[in-house]
Amino acid sequence: MRENLLLLQTKARQDLNNCISLEQLNEFRIKYMGKKGELTNVLRGMAQLSAEERPLIGQMANEIRDDLEKKLAAAVARIKTIEIEQRLAGETIDVTLPGVLPETGRLHPLSLVLSRIEEIFRGMGFTVEEGPEIELDHYNFEALNIPKDHPARDMQDSFYITPEVLLRTHTSPVQARTMEKMKPQVPIKIIVPGKVYRRDDDATHSPMFHQVEGLVVDKNIRFSDLKGTLLSFARQMFGPEQRIRLRPSFFPFTEPSAEVDISCVICGGNGCRTCKQTGWLEILGSGMVHPRVLEMGGYDPEEVSGFAFGMGMERIAMLKYGLDDLRLLFENDVRFLRQF
Repeated sequence: MRENLLLLQTKARQDLNNCISLEQLNEFRIKYMGKKGELTNVLRGMAQLSAEERPLIGQMANEIRDDLEKKLAAAVARIKTIEIEQRLAGETIDVTLPGVLPETGRLHPLSLVLSRIEEIFRGMGFTVEEGPEIELDHYNFEALNIPKDHPARDMQDSFYITPEVLLRTHTSPVQARTMEKMKPQVPIKIIVPGKVYRRDDDATHSPMFHQVEGLVVDKNIRFSDLKGTLLSFARQMFGPEQRIRLRPSFFPFTEPSAEVDISCVICGGNGCRTCKQTGWLEILGSGMVHPRVLEMGGYDPEEVSGFAFGMGMERIAMLKYGLDDLRLLFENDVRFLRQF
């Protein structure tokens, strides 16, 4: 059996030297080292050997297998190198062809709108504050003058986790938290961007959307200050000729309250299908901070006053970029996002 193994090793080396392709090397591996290969066939005769000879023959077979495997690996590496060199020798590179630029990302339209909103209000002396998205009922409702029996607490409108914990329905809780933290210092001039959650889902609403709240608290703050601030914002966001209109409204946390419209960005205020021939488009809600909200925030409404406003970033983005479906902002269609 020793002689058979030595003859097998000599023959295998000769066959390996004659292999000139990866296909031939694979055939060599199967022929000599496969499950039905010649080396396996020789070792089947070990049952006829004595107990003293078996370990010696087994060791010899393992050494031969290791030797063939090393030579096979070296042959594979050598032939691969030759094939690569041959392929490169047959290829030419035209250095005058234009290069292929890598795909680059773009800012999402909501990110662009938020960046612009923050830039505008920072320029007017506002700071940017943030708060938790999982909020206590106290800050989300009670501290904003929304009592227990208010419709905004309806389970059909809000996502409750427990009776006292919910996903915030607006970013206004940060106003209450900021007043509580800073009382009785003035002035307070903040905007609060962030995600909010309500049980809505259609072409113009989403269960998760983005809001930007604004709050100013100081001595002698008047309604005219609110109007001037919002007019400056509208003109910087939508154009220097922009006009605004304030309509009486109701919000539990402001009194008096007003809905704010801008002249239609499509028709310039002349009347069109988008603005329903009115010439105006609603963009946000606003008002003077309710005295009760000031009191719960730790401020004396006889000494200070303030105004607040809130806008949906999706609404601003749709008006600024002429979008007709809110869902475009959430579908991540690259054909849409490449436009920004």
